[in-house]
Amino acid sequence: QVQLVESGGGLVQAGDSLRLSCAASGRTFSNYAMTWTRQAPGKEREFVAVISGMGGTTYYADSVKGRFTISRDNAKNTVYLQMNSLKPEDTAVYYCATRRSTVATRNLNLLDYWGQGTQVTVSS
Repeated sequence: QVQLVESGGGLVQAGDSLRLSCAASGRTFSNYAMTWTRQAPGKEREFVAVISGMGGTTYYADSVKGRFTISRDNAKNTVYLQMNSLKPEDTAVYYCATRRSTVATRNLNLLDYWGQGTQVTVSS
């Protein structure tokens, strides 16, 4: 069982930056690829970014590529999402999630564990 706790959300203006964190329980954090997803009001949950277990592979949604950076610190059991040049359309609840594999995937249906989410609101 893996427990995930997100933090770092908030209310910012367009063009600002935020860094989200997701702390995971367990002793084998490097065995898990970590994913950030988001869900805006009235919309389906969507993939944002993923990082492989050792951090060597990352994928991003086209909508955030070049603005967001996913990283991880396996010694701290934590994954991060650095969000720059935020836009109002980035407003959503952001969730981290994981699966029992080191391999990064964009497929949200393969994810086994989810955090409770953190709200990000970007005003124009």
